[in-house]
Amino acid sequence: MQAVDFDETIEQIVAQDSRYTLEAYYFVREALDYTQKKKLGRNKKIQQPQHISGQELLDGARKYTLKEYGPMGFYVLAEWGIHKCEDIGEIVFNMVASNLLSKTDKDTREDFAGGFIFEEALVWPFLPPSKLSKKAKLQADASKGSPQ
Repeated sequence: MQAVDFDETIEQIVAQDSRYTLEAYYFVREALDYTQKKKLGRNKKIQQPQHISGQELLDGARKYTLKEYGPMGFYVLAEWGIHKCEDIGEIVFNMVASNLLSKTDKDTREDFAGGFIFEEALVWPFLPPSKLSKKAKLQADASKGSPQ
């Protein structure tokens, strides 16, 4: 079996499906690595990467975005074509189809539906309290403490 060149394969995917930029694919790969490291950190006995569910990846991607891009995260992802959780799922499944990632029989695109609302998760934590409604303030306060 021939080794898969990540960069070359991503370029081929983008040539076939222009909804997302190269950077979007690199972001999802980095968010997956971040999520796996966090999962490994919780279980010291595991020495190799473990399967990450769609919902786990979404949570990791949200935390990674807040950590890496701060208040610009929402806008950076939008520039790359990522506007909702389902976009992350599409990128994952494009990578699966190109043998860059693997999946289990239980993994589906629907696993990425209903993860979070991008604006609430990526913009609200950085808004001043005066710009948020009471409900939004509670949600923003809850999400501020969650990036790890």
